[in-house]
Amino acid sequence: MPEPTTKTASAFTKVPKSIEVTVGSVAEFSAETAKVGADVKWQKDGEDIQSGEKYTIRAKDTQHTLTVNEVTPNDEAVYSVICGTSKIHFDLKIFHPELTAPSPIPKELTAPSPIPKGKKKSESVVILPPPSSGEKEEDDSRKMMPTPPQEEMEVNESGNISSPSPHPEDGEEGSGLPTDDSLPDSAKGRKDSVWSVGEGSTDEIDKHDESQRSTLFIEKPQSTVINVGGDVIFTAKVEAKDLLRKPTVKWFKGKWMDLASKAGKHLQLKELYDRNAKIFTFEMHIIKAKENYGGNYRCEVTYKDKFDSCTFDLEVLESPATPQPIDIRSAFKRSGEGQDDAGELDFSGLLKHREVKQEDTGPDIDVWELLKAAQPSEYEKIAFQYGITDLRGMLKRLKRIKREEKKSAAFAKVLDPAYQVDKGGRIKLIVDLADPTVDLKWYKNGQEIRPSTNRKFIFEHKGTQRMLVINNCTLNDDAAYQVRAGDEKCQTELFVRELPVTITKELQDTSTYVGERFELECEVSEEGANVKWFKNGVELENGVRARHRIKEDGLKHYLYIDDATKADSGTYSVMTTGGTSKAEIKVDLRPLRIIQPLTDMTVKLGDEINLKCEISENISGRWYKNAQIIQSSDRVKMYHKGRIHRLIIMNSLVDDEGDYTFVPEAYAITLSAKVHVIDPPKIHLDFLKSVDYTVTVVSGNKLRLEIPVSGEPAPKVVWKRGDKVITDSGGRIRAESHPDHSSLIIDCAERDDSGNYSIMVMNEAGLDSAVIKIKVVDVPDPPEAPLVTEVGEDWCIMNWEPPKYDGGSPILGYFIERKKKQSSRWMRLNFDLCREHTFEPKKMIEGVAYEVRVFAVNAIGTSKPSMPSKAFIPLAVTSEPTLLAVDDVTDTTVTMKWRPPDHIGAAGLDGYVIEYCFEAGTVPDSDSDSERWTVANPDLTDKTRFTIPNLPTGAKIFVRVKAVNAAGASSPRLHPQPILVKEVVEPPKIRLPRHLKQTYIRRVGETVNLVIPFQGKPRPKVIWKKDGVLVDVSQVSIRNSECDTIIFIRKAARGHSGKYELTVQVDTLEDKATIDIQIVDRPGPPQVVQIVQVWGENAALEWKPPKDNGNAAITGYTIQKADKKTMEWFTVIEHYQRTSITIPDLIIGNEYYFRAFSENMCGLSENATVTKNCAKIEKEGTPYKNPIYKEFDFSEAPQFTHPLISTIAVAGYNATLNCSVRGNPKPKIYWFKNRVLITDDPRYRTFNSQGVCTLEIRKPSPYDGGIYSCKAENDLGSTEVECKLEVKGGITYYELLMQGVPESAIQSYMRGIKVNETEKK
Repeated sequence: MPEPTTKTASAFTKVPKSIEVTVGSVAEFSAETAKVGADVKWQKDGEDIQSGEKYTIRAKDTQHTLTVNEVTPNDEAVYSVICGTSKIHFDLKIFHPELTAPSPIPKELTAPSPIPKGKKKSESVVILPPPSSGEKEEDDSRKMMPTPPQEEMEVNESGNISSPSPHPEDGEEGSGLPTDDSLPDSAKGRKDSVWSVGEGSTDEIDKHDESQRSTLFIEKPQSTVINVGGDVIFTAKVEAKDLLRKPTVKWFKGKWMDLASKAGKHLQLKELYDRNAKIFTFEMHIIKAKENYGGNYRCEVTYKDKFDSCTFDLEVLESPATPQPIDIRSAFKRSGEGQDDAGELDFSGLLKHREVKQEDTGPDIDVWELLKAAQPSEYEKIAFQYGITDLRGMLKRLKRIKREEKKSAAFAKVLDPAYQVDKGGRIKLIVDLADPTVDLKWYKNGQEIRPSTNRKFIFEHKGTQRMLVINNCTLNDDAAYQVRAGDEKCQTELFVRELPVTITKELQDTSTYVGERFELECEVSEEGANVKWFKNGVELENGVRARHRIKEDGLKHYLYIDDATKADSGTYSVMTTGGTSKAEIKVDLRPLRIIQPLTDMTVKLGDEINLKCEISENISGRWYKNAQIIQSSDRVKMYHKGRIHRLIIMNSLVDDEGDYTFVPEAYAITLSAKVHVIDPPKIHLDFLKSVDYTVTVVSGNKLRLEIPVSGEPAPKVVWKRGDKVITDSGGRIRAESHPDHSSLIIDCAERDDSGNYSIMVMNEAGLDSAVIKIKVVDVPDPPEAPLVTEVGEDWCIMNWEPPKYDGGSPILGYFIERKKKQSSRWMRLNFDLCREHTFEPKKMIEGVAYEVRVFAVNAIGTSKPSMPSKAFIPLAVTSEPTLLAVDDVTDTTVTMKWRPPDHIGAAGLDGYVIEYCFEAGTVPDSDSDSERWTVANPDLTDKTRFTIPNLPTGAKIFVRVKAVNAAGASSPRLHPQPILVKEVVEPPKIRLPRHLKQTYIRRVGETVNLVIPFQGKPRPKVIWKKDGVLVDVSQVSIRNSECDTIIFIRKAARGHSGKYELTVQVDTLEDKATIDIQIVDRPGPPQVVQIVQVWGENAALEWKPPKDNGNAAITGYTIQKADKKTMEWFTVIEHYQRTSITIPDLIIGNEYYFRAFSENMCGLSENATVTKNCAKIEKEGTPYKNPIYKEFDFSEAPQFTHPLISTIAVAGYNATLNCSVRGNPKPKIYWFKNRVLITDDPRYRTFNSQGVCTLEIRKPSPYDGGIYSCKAENDLGSTEVECKLEVKGGITYYELLMQGVPESAIQSYMRGIKVNETEKK
């Protein structure tokens, strides 16, 4: 076998599929290549196939087809299609219908219990279909059960139940069960790991809870002894009186093998029901028993919560036989030798003694020796050379022969050279390792196989055995498999087959005449194949009264029909298990000749109509008028004499006009003629009630005026408006003509469409005409845009003119709508029609712009809206200003101040108007009216303070203020008292802020901004001096107002320090204030720092205060020291206020420099003064020894700082257990379940991060519940914590048993559940 390599891109886009067909049918395989014109070869068992009578090969573009004609059992094989480097395998299986039929069973071989009286043997017999040969006896869910490598019971290709054959070296043949000696050491272990099939003990199976066991059987199967080849029936009966439905019965061999999946040629399961006795009978038929069928069997019956089971034994005695030589080439030919098991591929037959037809095999060559010595890649070549057509059987037999292989350091037993499994089956690949600790990997076609969630591949291990289980095998699983253990490898090849029955000769389309006989023929690939015939999808069956007959002749199948009819036409198809074939059958009538056809007629109303025709056949027929069948009556007569047919209609009517047709019976030929009845035209206007024929229509609507007319032939209708003809060309105004009426259609009528319309009808019999008046009414035109004449706070008055056109109907009234200008939503203001031309809208929002519009209404409807009016805003004046008071008075002016109105409104506030008038008698030599108010400000002012100028001194005035907005002026606010126009002198007074009454301190560079308020009238004079000299305005900014003065310094400097004097003067009166401003900065360094004395570990220092104190008092000093070696400075003391200090605790032997910083309120000086000399600390007395400290021991035994906590998990959802531990050295962590160490189990994952230990349980089941513990261990000791995990949502004992869980584990789990329930109670 070649080395597995990585798969390359396939040359096929569609590959053939394995099929199963019946014998004699046609099998067809199709493939599609990626490229057009690709070279494709077809092979059968490795041998090229040539197109001929047996095989038909077609190729069209990318489609390639292989057809196997007349399939026989010899065609059952493995086929291949090759394109380039791509090779696809597929199977052709032959289906034998007779294999599913129940075999007759001798009476003397039936089970001991007789059939109850009155029971019909034919009642409710159910024969289970044979399973695919690839099915295995184990369910995927039983992966937890220990499985032996090759000793499993299996079903061979013939459907027989066969126990595993022993290895050749065991020296035994036909052994039904493996013994402990035959198992490798790796398969031996615990008691619950021993695999038992057939003769296994059923003690543990019978240990069901007695509460669930009930007596359902009224008769149980009995143990039986038979000879090889004999038949036997086991019977179990269940009483159905208390059962509402059929119970469920299962048959087992040994512990686990469910026999329902093994039913076939040698095993049949039947179910019968006696309705009178109400008893279910279940039978298991074993036909032609083999030696390995012996063993222990079990029957189980369940109904809802009831359960019952029984066991029985079957002993098969071996028949003496004469050993015969085995010829490999004859043994592995699929069929044609006439043996009983021919074509069944029962390889165990090689070990049995059977008569085999000898044939000339040529030279005496030991083919087995050739196969043992050959490479797997040469098997196909050897098989072809020596005529072995059953390559799969040869490979399966070869894998049971012990081959001499060189000893492997990694493998105690390698894979077999090849394996075979049917599509849909299950296969297990097993190797035995010499070293169970070696790293093992499985490969498929060079690609590593990894576990998958769909359980396609399952990895199992038992001792030193490693197993790969492949479930639900498909054609994709037909590949090379390899297993690597360390640096060594072994490999095998898996073959997957599928063998349907195909149709080799297709049905052919057939045409015939009525009354003749026809037949359909097809050919299938296998004799005796189950072939079904269908007509138009409905199955055809043979019967006494059936019109068809079905016949089978070897590979050929026929369908006959005598005396064909038209009803026999249709699509006939034949179907096998491997394909279908269809054919079209057409049954026609004989040609019919027309001797005398029907002729067209024109008659007057009331005359007789006579139609006559003659045809070549004397057959009946039917008469039709306008496709409606004609029935005989007193007026209508039909005559048939020989080949002549007549139709006579007396006293013809207009309704008799039409197309007349004669249709001969059973023919598709028609004879037709037209009958024309003529009548003078007439217009019928009786439905119009008005005298002048007036029709009223609303404008915009569609008018469809239908005028009934009569006449034969149908008269021609002409519509006119004036002299203009109205046509039917599809315009807005058009006419339509029908046989019984004419229509005038006006789409979307307009007011201009009003007027007189004339209609005229005419035909060959005469003429008629009429005039119709049409009146179009409409809604009125919209009125002109309304005018808003007056506006209030929330109302307005609007007027409008009536519309120019009232739509032909009087105006009934008007609707009014309004909307906000910025909105698009109009609101109706009146729901009763307004009959006037003026309206007053109300309840509008002040300050919002509105528009209004008008609708005119007449009897037809409402007009379109008028154009919106000009936008208007409902506004109201504000309230009067508040708090009017006198702010200042001079000899010629009066200054007033006030507050804004309390209510301003939506119109806002445009400004104020100030008015004044003189008090009577206060203005000498003035003839002006003292009560006349004068406006002081021609333009509106928006300020709340105003000075009235040019007033005479000594006069008294009244003052009032009005607020003005878009709606007008508000009510005035009047000052209550007259105001005397004369200035009042007020002495000056400085109001110095409290923080300026003490020294005002700022740092250099900061801003100085001082505001000093004062009072006095008239406006005081302000003078600033610094230290008795006027302030230089180039360095200091000064700004004065009527009530305060401001001194401003942008960046203060030390030169700005000093005493500032402020003087405020009014005439001869004055007031003074002094402000002390101090600008400070950081000080300079101290002067001359000296080392005065050094003794022991101390040094005395002295220094002088700095020359520059920064214009602030020195608050202290900071002293630092530095070792001469490193010159790194360290602070000794801060905020020290003296000028001398003694520095202690200096290190002996070191030399030190010292420096000092000055400090004031601004901080330390920028520079420091350093000592010129250094202070050396001399050593004296005993040399200094460093103390010896004992090293601290950090070792610590493990200790859990957070224990495990008992928890409850939900089945199917991951659960985690957490704890934390500390210790030095780092402890090792071990996890246990029920005191059993958890090792490389894929269901568990452990984590240890920073002392936090976690155990993750993947999708736990109730079986995972128990006591979990965590152990920490290091050199100083160990410690352990534990907790209890309970998994909710568990399953029953029976479900665990069916899933393959060992019974000892199930018993332990059930006991734990009972203990938990007891503790809860």
